[in-house]
Amino acid sequence: MTDISRRRFIKNSASGIALATVPIFLKVDPMMAFATPAGGERKLSDYYAHFGVDEKIIRDVMAVALEKGGDYCDIFFQHRINNWIGLEDKAVNKAYCDVDYGVGIRVIEGEQTGYSFTEDITPKAMKLAAKTASNIASQNKNTPPAELKFHDTPNYYHIETTWEEISIDQKIPYLQRINDKVFNLDNRIIKSRIWFRDESSYVLIATSEGRIACDYRPMTSISVTCVAEQDGKREQSSFAYGPRAGIEYFTPERVENLATETVRRTVSLFDAVKPEAGEMEVVLAAGNSGILLHEAIGHGMEADFNRKGISIFADKINKPVAESFVSIVDDATNPNYRGSLNVDDEANDTEKTYLVKDGILKSYLHDRISAKHYNVKPTGNGRRQTFRYPPIPRMRNTYMLPGPHTKEEIIKSVKKGIYTETFTNGEVAIGAGDFTFYVQTGRMIENGELTRPIKDVNIIGNGPDVLSKIVMVGNDMKIYEGGGYCGKDGQRCLVSDGLPTCKVSSITVGGVSS
Repeated sequence: MTDISRRRFIKNSASGIALATVPIFLKVDPMMAFATPAGGERKLSDYYAHFGVDEKIIRDVMAVALEKGGDYCDIFFQHRINNWIGLEDKAVNKAYCDVDYGVGIRVIEGEQTGYSFTEDITPKAMKLAAKTASNIASQNKNTPPAELKFHDTPNYYHIETTWEEISIDQKIPYLQRINDKVFNLDNRIIKSRIWFRDESSYVLIATSEGRIACDYRPMTSISVTCVAEQDGKREQSSFAYGPRAGIEYFTPERVENLATETVRRTVSLFDAVKPEAGEMEVVLAAGNSGILLHEAIGHGMEADFNRKGISIFADKINKPVAESFVSIVDDATNPNYRGSLNVDDEANDTEKTYLVKDGILKSYLHDRISAKHYNVKPTGNGRRQTFRYPPIPRMRNTYMLPGPHTKEEIIKSVKKGIYTETFTNGEVAIGAGDFTFYVQTGRMIENGELTRPIKDVNIIGNGPDVLSKIVMVGNDMKIYEGGGYCGKDGQRCLVSDGLPTCKVSSITVGGVSS
């Protein structure tokens, strides 16, 4: 096991580039060794030492949290380290580091939640936070927390080297190689911006029912944006990779593709046209088009929206919602994908959850509260942005399974329509499922062939309606590997989404009037 001090980490993270500062609230010993998980190993004793706690301290804090009669409580410790370095104007000229450290304490009575957090992990501060969270309860009972038993978990994001062991000098060449490639690919490129980010998050989760689990969660991303100019006209586009992985993920092939795909997307816009507006067939490309599945359909299947009667899917369990060849899953077990989790933020096991199977709606995405409401087991979807927030049902890796068709026969079946490749700036009304998405890149489909690139296109529709209008599903499912976040209730979480090539029989396309 490799140990690295916080002082050494901060020095390595920002040496020669920018001043990295540790927040003044960070009370932990700055020479405390990191519990680095060699080969994915996670030892409870290391995490106790990491946060300066033991079972007695945790159970004492839980006893305070439950002193007013709460049904349940959990404690979520987190230590998160973020590094960013940026290249612009052909030089690495930006860098910063952020260190976050604290604990959140939740008390549940019925379906009501009391929540408090503190950045000071001392028994006194944690008991004060626990007392605040306990105010949600008002029952004449005092159930002591159970003895804690370690809950071991799989490892879905094995990495060779933790990010704390990677110096900034090892990262800079990646940015320089990408930048050089971008400018060598096309003389119309006039500007590039590249960001390299890495994150390590250590979590320790304990519940009053006696479960305790720990996890080391890596994340990284490289995003590339470039600007091209032709005949006085400028276009801009971007591309990224963003997995739960180590530096070994960025192979020479991926580094080159970051440059080539960004440039391809950018210069293709010079030839792009606006399609005619109106109802038409739409083919969703494999991969990045999965954001439409995530936003327009996935959110409506999160159990809190259904428990509260907000989602249009609230009365659809075990009813057909799509053609029989449509199956949709939300999966935490895909190795190294951005939304994957070894354990959720309530210490529940994660799994591959079928939302739609053979066209039938089979399950919602559950956290502890919704699972109890529906009398089912949690699906491992209780997630939070940081220790400052309580967990809520959130997606992980949401994607449609492959279908019986090929991409080629799907394209050939369309006389006039559009082929969507990448999206941005979407809006969704969760209750009704209505959405508007901006198509960043795509192509026209004319007489069964992909033709001119398109841009400045909105597609407008209804998620459940679109789900029912999926008439062909390809056998080429792809999960998008870019750096996606999902926003909900003021929280952001890492997610991935994916899709095979799909044909929707009709969506409103906002282009130009004929």
